[in-house]
Amino acid sequence: MSTTAPATRLRRPGTLRSLRLGELTVTYVPDGAARLSGRGWLPDTTDEDWAAHPEYLDADGYLTAGVGGLLVERGERALLIDAGVGPEERPSEPGSPVSGLRGGALLENLAALGRRLADIEAVALTHLHADHLGWVRHPAPGGDRPAFAHAPCLLAEPEWRGRDHLAAHGIGPDVLSVLEPHVRTLADGAEIFPGVRIRYSPGHTPGHASYVLSSGGRRLIAFGDALHSPVQIGHPEWYAAPDHDRAAAVQSRRRLVAELQQPDTLGFGIHFADVVFGRVRPGGAGPVWEAVDA
Repeated sequence: MSTTAPATRLRRPGTLRSLRLGELTVTYVPDGAARLSGRGWLPDTTDEDWAAHPEYLDADGYLTAGVGGLLVERGERALLIDAGVGPEERPSEPGSPVSGLRGGALLENLAALGRRLADIEAVALTHLHADHLGWVRHPAPGGDRPAFAHAPCLLAEPEWRGRDHLAAHGIGPDVLSVLEPHVRTLADGAEIFPGVRIRYSPGHTPGHASYVLSSGGRRLIAFGDALHSPVQIGHPEWYAAPDHDRAAAVQSRRRLVAELQQPDTLGFGIHFADVVFGRVRPGGAGPVWEAVDA
């Protein structure tokens, strides 16, 4: 078993959840959800592997994955890490690695938290896949400009430099031209908000990045798509089908799992169903993800 969470939470999308880190408040802001085929999304896995981890899969053999963003607040200031998929929908298709993708709720959920779009001073992206840059490219309802056009779009310099690879993921010149006026590239380790620094963690994409939040003696690592499911905590060698560089992605996962076992260190897994916040603890057969709700 790779998590201490009940199966019901592993099979449902994440809900609004907040943690306090010293002067920072962090909140998962859902935009929607998707279903990821266990064997299709993690191609190195076998039927025997999933028989050992049945709690993760629904009756059709799919993992539940949330899509959304992480709101980081310090007093009146606010940063958003990743921006969901936006108002998109992909119908369920048996056999497809991704099925039942839907989005569109992030702006409503921000409003429910008392935040206007204008409050978000920057949007920091872990990488440039469609389910992370959604509302950076899509207009708010009733508008004709991207929802966060007022704010800089922050990302790792190698991710923007290597953007040509995105055509294979459906991110063409039309999308990049919308982003380009707002993009601000970051060097590894740069502080982007009080207590928040970028850390390069390549592999899933050429310039994939994590964000390390530190305050009040605790850290939280928002690791984007370095991990897609808590099941990978005990199996960092299981690569994801879209990983750009599988070897680099495995190395990044191994480093991440080791770091998440350090004292006073939490993780944020944006696709981790309804266990988005957690810590890594030793388990009988290897490290496990322990959900943290406060």
